[in-house]
Amino acid sequence: MKYAIVIFSILTLVACRSNSFEKSPVDEMIRDMTDVPAYSIILYDMDQAGNFYPEYKHQYRIIKETNDADSIPEEELTGWYTVSENFFNQNLDNMGMEIVSKNRDGEVSKTAAPPGYGNYVGNPQYGQWQQGANGETFWSFYGKYALLSSLFNMASFPARRSYYDDYRGYRSSGRPYYGPTVNNRRTYGTNSSYTTTTKPNTTWRTKTSSRSFRTSTSSQRTSRSSSRFGSSSSSSRSRSSGGFGK
Repeated sequence: MKYAIVIFSILTLVACRSNSFEKSPVDEMIRDMTDVPAYSIILYDMDQAGNFYPEYKHQYRIIKETNDADSIPEEELTGWYTVSENFFNQNLDNMGMEIVSKNRDGEVSKTAAPPGYGNYVGNPQYGQWQQGANGETFWSFYGKYALLSSLFNMASFPARRSYYDDYRGYRSSGRPYYGPTVNNRRTYGTNSSYTTTTKPNTTWRTKTSSRSFRTSTSSQRTSRSSSRFGSSSSSSRSRSSGGFGK
């Protein structure tokens, strides 16, 4: 009986911990940036620490615009935010991605996309489509907005017109867009060629390259899944890999 009480107490504590974050930091940012005419929130880095009681963290890059439509957007790299396990898992594939964007019409999108696709690529205020020597069309920022090209690493990973057209179709149906898959690897997202090339020293990439971390993470997920659903659960809720609650 004594052990049963201890186990019940532990499970209750874990349940309370998992439900202790109703609103994500991103929801708070959206609320706090109501007066910002347009912005993009990019999931810059991720971290997971601890074993029995793991702690989950996010770091974001925010691109903000001012009320002056001709001004150059401003960049802000945030500190680390503690997030819920659920929110962390919902965005596990989205590091390096734009997870929220708001345009000047006031439309807020929470559909994950390659960085810059929500507000800047395809927007004639910032640049234009150009045809390269190989006949392929790609997005080119005006000289005034060259900073955006650098922030989005478009010199190494240009925004091709074919990518952008596919993205628009995905966005209209509320699906995240990770670009084409080449050799079983996505172009954008957490373990994509984009992220591993442009952000090789992030906390998440450094940790996940460790075999002991991968093994520990896998064990934690298996343990939590078994304790939550049992060995013969009849149903479970599915989750989308790209979005999160509005």
